[in-house]
Amino acid sequence: MQNPAQGEITQLLSRWERGEPEALESLAPLVYDQLRAIAQGFLRNERPDHTLQPTAVVNEVFLDLLRLRRLALNDRAHFFAFSAQLTRRVLIDSARKAKAEKRGLGWTRVPLDAELAWLSHEGPESLDLSAALNELREFDPLKTRAVELHYFLGCTVEETADVLQISKRTLERSLRFSLAWLRRRLYRV
Repeated sequence: MQNPAQGEITQLLSRWERGEPEALESLAPLVYDQLRAIAQGFLRNERPDHTLQPTAVVNEVFLDLLRLRRLALNDRAHFFAFSAQLTRRVLIDSARKAKAEKRGLGWTRVPLDAELAWLSHEGPESLDLSAALNELREFDPLKTRAVELHYFLGCTVEETADVLQISKRTLERSLRFSLAWLRRRLYRV
């Protein structure tokens, strides 16, 4: 059963798509806590001295949403998946800036997830990861979305399969393929 806030979120997204700017203002308090949790999840994988805080990341995501003005998002799940992509982009932009400022100072490797321990989500490697994910998106958008939802947003296999409307088994195959493809693409194994 859908909780009342979920239905309200979908209605506000529909109003925003129709060009009602005040819909985003009404949407903000309903989604803020979840967006902050998404940002905290991403930041857990950052180096300990990272200067961005979850609140600042969420603010950047809202600024990006405001710049878009009108956007076609089907429902609550689509909104949060899109917001996770924006969050990832905010952190990648931060990494680019840090790379430009520090040029080669030591980085600490922190794995994103046990299955992605061979990757770091910070520094120069995150830029390569972003490029690889964009390349994978051109090849197979569904696989890219699966990686983003499961590894970056932190959705369970069941939640990810539900959002993508595919079976759990299909999702698991997609994730295995995607991880192997990313490893090969990033390290030219």
